[in-house]
Amino acid sequence: MEKQNNILIADDDKDYVDCLTVMLEASGYSVTSASTGAECMAAARKHKPDLIILDIMMERLVSGLHVGYELRADPDLKDIPVIMISAIQEKTGFDVGSAKGSEYLAADEFLNKPVKPKVLMETIARLLKKAGE
Repeated sequence: MEKQNNILIADDDKDYVDCLTVMLEASGYSVTSASTGAECMAAARKHKPDLIILDIMMERLVSGLHVGYELRADPDLKDIPVIMISAIQEKTGFDVGSAKGSEYLAADEFLNKPVKPKVLMETIARLLKKAGE
């Protein structure tokens, strides 16, 4: 039996988490969720997910950015693929996506909310494949 990839969703919007969970589980993934940066780090350490979907704006405007730095600084978690998803550009005008690939954005991908399900699923599949190589 093939291993089921576990995805950790860190987002403070319960409805959004519920929608993502349904979509991901229907695609064969197991899902863990967290609603704060501290919960995300605890869940990442406990479950060692195969991929993390991380919102930037949780309890503070840039909580997810700080979590990304923490993940990359932790030797046990630094190689987990991270997709940052946020509406920060819509709310603040700040284009976080332009920082992709820089030290500023500690993520493998950045997607603006709302994310098209097909784009998210393709991004997840690509990052999991790359991580498995």
